[in-house]
Amino acid sequence: MTTASDQIEALRRALAQGSAASSDFDLNPGVVLPEGRKLRAAGVLMAVEERTGGLDVWLTKRSSALRHHPGQVAFPGGKQDDTDADATAAALREAEEEIGLPSASVDILGALPPHETVTGFMITPVIGRVTAPFDPRPEPGEVAEVFAVPLAHVMDPARYTVQSRRWRGQRRHYYAVPFGPYYIWGATARILRGLADRMAP
Repeated sequence: MTTASDQIEALRRALAQGSAASSDFDLNPGVVLPEGRKLRAAGVLMAVEERTGGLDVWLTKRSSALRHHPGQVAFPGGKQDDTDADATAAALREAEEEIGLPSASVDILGALPPHETVTGFMITPVIGRVTAPFDPRPEPGEVAEVFAVPLAHVMDPARYTVQSRRWRGQRRHYYAVPFGPYYIWGATARILRGLADRMAP
């Protein structure tokens, strides 16, 4: 049986690998992105915590009232403000605001290559281990729900499917990795799939 310590070491090895940036357009090679486009910097936190022998990943279900990605499953995080030193600082600040995870209770393991979204953000996915138990508190108005998914589930490439829907008049393909009642797709699934590929034996 794979232990949490084994998974942490696997994450460290995966983070040490070099790879290119990813985007929401990876499965849509026909999309031509404009040169000189301006992307807003953002940071998200993939917080992993040992809860039942192995590691779980904390995710949020965004409020249906939000302008960007309403109702979708996402990592806690958001755009990098002028007061943030870097994307990691933004990810930690947003995680504390969105789910009540104290920054002091997160041991940063590293960051994955940036990911470009269809909404014009360049996201830096930061991976951190939760070092002390915390009681998730969804931020009213932004987060509808906070839940945890076993890392083993989202690190299994066989659990991913490629699906599609129409977006701005075109058929767009994307990864999805459902878990129970939660439909994990889009940028969140693409980031997780990239990590899963790195961690594959």
